[in-house]
Amino acid sequence: PATQVDSPRAPKPVPKPMTTTEVDSLLQEPRKYDSPEAVRDTAMLELMYATGMRVTELVSLNLDSLHLDPAPSWIRCLGKGGKERTIPVHEQAIEALTSYLDDARPALLKNRPHQALFVNRRGERLTRQGFWLILKGYAKSAGIDSHVTPHTLRHSFATHLLRGGASVRDVQELLGHANVSTTQVYTQLADEHLREVYENVHPRAK
Repeated sequence: PATQVDSPRAPKPVPKPMTTTEVDSLLQEPRKYDSPEAVRDTAMLELMYATGMRVTELVSLNLDSLHLDPAPSWIRCLGKGGKERTIPVHEQAIEALTSYLDDARPALLKNRPHQALFVNRRGERLTRQGFWLILKGYAKSAGIDSHVTPHTLRHSFATHLLRGGASVRDVQELLGHANVSTTQVYTQLADEHLREVYENVHPRAK
């Protein structure tokens, strides 16, 4: 009977990444404020876009997850299924992290020791929900799409790397995807961008 036939699954919607201009605006937003929380937020946002990690991975980081000195710098995170991976970290993110570790984190802890890398004003580990609210606030004040989520930064990281020439396999490793097909969804976004560039600049395509 037809009722027993499985209907085909609807394809997952392709995530919409932020533009590089939007990312820059978002990353600059907490720098407008002078507080330990703002310094922390700068470090978190820089690290999210620098590494493409999931929000759960971000808030689960501990102090010993970081290797900043000597260079090269990297961060170790625990992904889905308990799979550990090491991700390189660029200089701007390192500077933001160093500022947070030197001044803002001690101010938030108020001499209460904690292994968590990112803590709230009570000196406790920041939660996923806490980060989500922080991100939404900065996205709104920066005038960026209200639908920005922590995963939007991950999508943007992957798409921008592919557009810059990174291979799908390399991006798969950085994102911690078990299957390359999960990563290939981002190639569609990169291809769409290339088509837009082509149609805008090719003399016969205009």
